[in-house]
Parts: sequence; structure tokens; C-alpha cells
Amino acid sequence: MTSRLVELCFDARHPRRLAGFWASVLGRDVADDGVTLLPGDDGQLQVRFLPTEVPKTRPNQIHFDLMTLSLQDQQDTVARALAAGGRHLDVGQLPEEEHVVLADPEGNEFCVVEPTNNFLRGTGRIGAFSSDGSQQVGYFWSEALGWPLVWDQDEETAIQAAEGGSKISWGGPPFHPKLAKNRLHLNLAPHAAGDTDEVERLLSLGAARSSLGQCGEGWVAMTDPDGNEFCLRTANPA
Repeated sequence: MTSRLVELCFDARHPRRLAGFWASVLGRDVADDGVTLLPGDDGQLQVRFLPTEVPKTRPNQIHFDLMTLSLQDQQDTVARALAAGGRHLDVGQLPEEEHVVLADPEGNEFCVVEPTNNFLRGTGRIGAFSSDGSQQVGYFWSEALGWPLVWDQDEETAIQAAEGGSKISWGGPPFHPKLAKNRLHLNLAPHAAGDTDEVERLLSLGAARSSLGQCGEGWVAMTDPDGNEFCLRTANPA
């Protein structure tokens, strides 16, 4: 048995504002709670924004790579992001690189990728959750979610569900040192509701329990082999 990916959570100083920004960029609807982006028509993952008072001080461990269908689509996506409060970001990209690096209103990095990028072809608007991480953590998440490896070369890895959708990729060394809780984390649920054996299975794969308490009631706080936080649902939602 494996876990299923439920949602991606952002820590945000202004959750409603950030939800509105990403709704505009991704063409998603916001739920009645004002802080959750509902899955798109292409079945893409739900995204939720959680309140925090902690300022952003370093690059995120995960960022979005947004796929585009044409050069005009890429230009329109960049323009839409800038109009909604985003900004251009210099992370050392080369002038000849075709992707555009931006930041959302709270400084979260993301890339608007060129339409000729074959790696993201057919993935949907969020082409990849591009992550800082080891080859080992790519193997862990492949086993945790039951998603096959679609890339494994030079310590870089990527996984994708058998039915398609967004990829999750890890860039291999060198890594950014982990100095604090990540601002983005994944929420998982067992395929069988209330399956407490899933905690033990994830521990056997290399996960650990976390004491950070980022998950709330009905969830178990855990970390992957690289120390990245995630949450596993252990009770049915009310």
C-alpha cells in the first residue's frame, strides 16, 4: 500500500492575498475558506496557504516550474504574474536561458518554463515541484507515493504518477543547508482511511517523526530522509 498526495501547503504572512495571486496565475478557483486553491480541470494538486509570522529569509526547498504551451502563453503567464503582484528574480540564470524566474508577493520563487521544454511536456500548468534534495530522498518519495522514477541520472531524480500530472524532481548536490522549517510541505493520506500502519511503513522507508507540530489534529508530523517536513493524515476529516 502507498500514500496518496493530498495537497501542497505554503506558509504565508498573508494567506488570502497569496491564494489570490496564485489563483490568478494558475487559473484556479479559491475555496470558500479563502486560502485553498481547488484542483484545476486537469486534476492538478490542491494548494493551501497557512498563516505564519515567520519571514522568508532563504530560497525555498520546493518551487513551481510552470509549463507553457507557446511563446505567447509564456509571455501572458509572466505578464499575469507581474500584474498580480509578482516580480522578476535574479537567481544567477544565464541570459541565454529561456525560462523566466519570478517571485510571488512573499518572495516564493517560481519559474515560467519555455514551451520547448520536453521534460515538462504534457504535465499540466504546474509542470513540476522542483526541489532541492538528494538522490536518496527521490527514492524515498517514489516508494512513499508509489510513483515511478522518470529520471535518475547524476544524482538527480524525478517521479511522476503513472496516470501523469505534475512531476516532483530533486536536483542532487550541492544542497542548501537546512537551517529552519521549510515554508512548503506536502500533506499525504493513506489510501485506506485511518490506516495507522502507513506511519510505520514510512518510518521503515527512512522517514522520521517530527516535533515541529506543523500538521494539526488528526495528522502525524514527519520528515523525509533529507529532513523535509510533511504531514500524514491519520483520521478522517470532519
